[in-house]
Amino acid sequence: MVATEFTSGGLRGTKTLTYHVLTGRWFMLFASLLIMAAAGAAYMFGMFSNEIKTSLGYDQTTLNLLSFFKDLGSTVGIISGLVNEITPPWVVLSMGIIMNFLGYFMIWLAVSGRIAKPQVWQMCLYICIGANSQTFANTGALVTSVKNFPGSRGSVLGLLKGYVGLSGAIIAQLYHAFYGDHNPQALILLIAWLPAAVSFLFLPTLRTFYTVHPPNQNKVFYHFLYISLALAGFLMVLIIIQNKFTFTKPQYVADGVVVFFFLLLPLVVVFREELNQLRATTQCLTDSASQLKVVTEVIPPPNMEQQVPSAPTMNSYSSYSGNVFKPPKRGEDYTILQALFSIDMLILFMTTTFGAGGALTAVDNLGQIGRSLGYSRKSITTCVSLLSIWNYLGRVVAGYASEILLTKYKLPRPSMLTIVLLLSCIGHILIALGPPNSLYFASVIIGFCLGAQWPLMFAIISEIFGLKYYSTLYNFGQVASPVGSYILNVRLTGVLYDKEALKQLKGKGMTRQEGKDLNCVGVQCYRMAFIIITVATLFACIVSFILVVRTRKFYKGDIYRKYRVEHKTGENEMGITKTGNGVVFQTGATLAAPSGLGEQDKNNRK
Repeated sequence: MVATEFTSGGLRGTKTLTYHVLTGRWFMLFASLLIMAAAGAAYMFGMFSNEIKTSLGYDQTTLNLLSFFKDLGSTVGIISGLVNEITPPWVVLSMGIIMNFLGYFMIWLAVSGRIAKPQVWQMCLYICIGANSQTFANTGALVTSVKNFPGSRGSVLGLLKGYVGLSGAIIAQLYHAFYGDHNPQALILLIAWLPAAVSFLFLPTLRTFYTVHPPNQNKVFYHFLYISLALAGFLMVLIIIQNKFTFTKPQYVADGVVVFFFLLLPLVVVFREELNQLRATTQCLTDSASQLKVVTEVIPPPNMEQQVPSAPTMNSYSSYSGNVFKPPKRGEDYTILQALFSIDMLILFMTTTFGAGGALTAVDNLGQIGRSLGYSRKSITTCVSLLSIWNYLGRVVAGYASEILLTKYKLPRPSMLTIVLLLSCIGHILIALGPPNSLYFASVIIGFCLGAQWPLMFAIISEIFGLKYYSTLYNFGQVASPVGSYILNVRLTGVLYDKEALKQLKGKGMTRQEGKDLNCVGVQCYRMAFIIITVATLFACIVSFILVVRTRKFYKGDIYRKYRVEHKTGENEMGITKTGNGVVFQTGATLAAPSGLGEQDKNNRK
């Protein structure tokens, strides 16, 4: 706890505005934005997959096996979730830093020929470790942000997951600025060190602040949204221009500087909000000084432990096995096993398996799809960047729009998930039919729909099963996508592609040479696979509609009521609460910032 002196002149002490900003929850959100903006390397596989295929002599089935382990690593975050339940966020982020650099650096060494050609299982291990670091970044930054802004979780998820979707285009522009346009191996090296460096920079920043939902908080998220939309619009225009003209290295550097400017622009919003909060707090304390005229200690009220959920301790895990099949009402805190064995989680698992699994198959094969249809390497890069930008738009639109529709019209969030799955079928059909220039439109549709699925699913999990064990349940929600990716990508798409490629070789009177990559040309290479994927996505749409029916009564209620407080005075609008003995308590960043207490510290203090 921090002693603060009240005087008629206001707040006196060593805490400057800069310190207040750097230790506040809005700067924590800004740090999370940058971490997410560098954490989407898994969505860039289409930009360097062909380099792996040609340098190591893989066929498409082997390459799809690598992409499966990439999807497996990037979505299976059970370990990171369990670790985050009992440790501060910096521990999870530190583990992710090590894994990211180790995994992708080993891939770069193999592709560049600096080490002997690894076995296939070794490459699968490297890419799984590198991609799995993304779950540690997500858990440390995104889950912490949701807990810090529980009353705006749709906006938080949409914004942060949006930056993940946009990260592919961001990293691509930084790659051009650092290395130019003719060294695809350097892209793998950039992916190895850049996300690790960003996470390392903000390690001390991320922690949980015990707050309630203040009024007008959602308006601040719209300011962040406008900045991110400006960044996405700039990247969109830039990608189109780069596809039409040849850029020089100085021009790429200038573009990278503009991108970097947009990434730092949210700091303006952060400083404004923290300054407003500091002024309001100072004014409130000044007014209180005339009544108190004593040195007062800023402490939480006696019933604070009842207002905010505490982090689980090791002793709490003994209750996981009890009442597994007797879950509480929707919206209450489920245990991990209660959530995993619920029908609602089973429905979400099936929906993600075939919905996200099909979209991930399209993303992972985008480079090879472009080659089979005769697109140039520059056009394929354009498609990957378009997919990244629309992946971002899908995430922010799904997060913000579903929040508005839920708040104003009580529209169940699962209904929007159903609509998104239905829309994604159009993108799959475009790939199956392969008309001229259709890959650009397919990239836009599939990118948007894949992006929209994640914030919707993660918000649904938090709303139905509660936030107490959200770190683990959030990561379990992602497990289904690699299952679908293995079925639809490795066992279906890769096999049908190689079968068609071998047929074309036999038609030319040739046989495959050992160590040479296997290529297929023509729309028939992916036609049957994506027809089947379209049917699987329609099935996911039907299953999702079942969840709409099951939860319609739940979403008609006020699901965020327990995260709000009534604000009756100007003091309370800034989170200032007076207790009966004259003690002043601020339910905001000032509680956590000076002490630096996270969830684990709170438990230790108990």
